[in-house]
Amino acid sequence: MSSRPLPDTNTERWYRQFWPWFLIALPATTVIAGLVTVYIAMRGADDLVADDYYREGLTINRRLEKEQRAAELKLSPRLTFNGDSIRVMIDAPDAPQELLLHLSHPLDAERDFSTRLSRIGPGDYVGRLPVPVSPRWHWHLLPARDAQWRLDGVVQPGNMANGRQN
Repeated sequence: MSSRPLPDTNTERWYRQFWPWFLIALPATTVIAGLVTVYIAMRGADDLVADDYYREGLTINRRLEKEQRAAELKLSPRLTFNGDSIRVMIDAPDAPQELLLHLSHPLDAERDFSTRLSRIGPGDYVGRLPVPVSPRWHWHLLPARDAQWRLDGVVQPGNMANGRQN
């Protein structure tokens, strides 16, 4: 019998070779991408999802009743935004001394705010805004006390004084 010498084999340890690390890197990259996705999802939670949907439903019903009351009274306000001030003209029966204006940003709930408007004449109200608003902000207008009606709308470019958009 002839004895053949064994072929020269690579005796390098596994952790010094390329292919094991390449095969480990593929699932490791997926795990890291998943963790980054979870972090982004938790950090930038969606403001549009309500935690207490039952209470939100009851609030919506009350809001709809107030909006219906405003429609019965045929209220139609005219809002004019001028930098950090606002002027509202509305023909309301039993005009209240103050109106409450809530402005909400369409995408970022942290930028929402409310302000009180004081009556300076019959159906004429003015107030200060903490920050200037721009088109597409949502507004809600109601009497400051004993809110029996409510008006909703969206800031339009025509509501900006001097055609100025912030």
